[in-house]
Amino acid sequence: MTMPEQDTDTVRALRALEDSRSSVRLRAALALGTTPDPGFIATLVERCAVEPEFSVREILTWALTRHPAAITVPQLLGELRSERAQARSQALHTLSKIRDRQAWPAITRALLSDADDEVARSAWRAAVALVPDGEEPGLAAVLSRQLGRGEREMQLSLSRALIALGEVILPPLRSAMADLDPRVRGHAIATERLLRDPDAGFEFAVEEAKRVVALGRTGQEG
Repeated sequence: MTMPEQDTDTVRALRALEDSRSSVRLRAALALGTTPDPGFIATLVERCAVEPEFSVREILTWALTRHPAAITVPQLLGELRSERAQARSQALHTLSKIRDRQAWPAITRALLSDADDEVARSAWRAAVALVPDGEEPGLAAVLSRQLGRGEREMQLSLSRALIALGEVILPPLRSAMADLDPRVRGHAIATERLLRDPDAGFEFAVEEAKRVVALGRTGQEG
């Protein structure tokens, strides 16, 4: 990538993003976010796709949020078509932080049901952050089709995304409570319990849902 003429510190920071030491890469990302320049954006986006350390990826995301959304968002949208799962996941994560509604059309059903768990989780969070007013019921219906997916952490992520949409999730949840798959039924029941009583905690809601499923009730009675 051809960069404009920059001072020595900036050039050093850009090169340091590829250093083998994570602490050096983190400091470099901090420096590039502290003194934002549109010329950094492509390099930061590219690094997000391959950076192995979570803490460094978080600073890369922060650095991108410090740059103009009008330039950053289109480059992130391009990453959503990448074959690399981390590129898609990090782009979605960063879009959820920028919260520019122009990104909403790019949060497709394919991303919301991506085979890679981290991509799907990032897509759920981004969708909830970007959904336009009035589109919540449609998003709730799409997200509810992922009920029962994965293990506890994955299911908690989906429940949190659904609950963030509010009462509009009740119709698809009640439909899912009648699903033939006990995992789907249990996850739907646990999500509804958590919506009603956020202080109960997900673990309690899951255990209660297991009892309901074992008794053959959907939780819709009474």
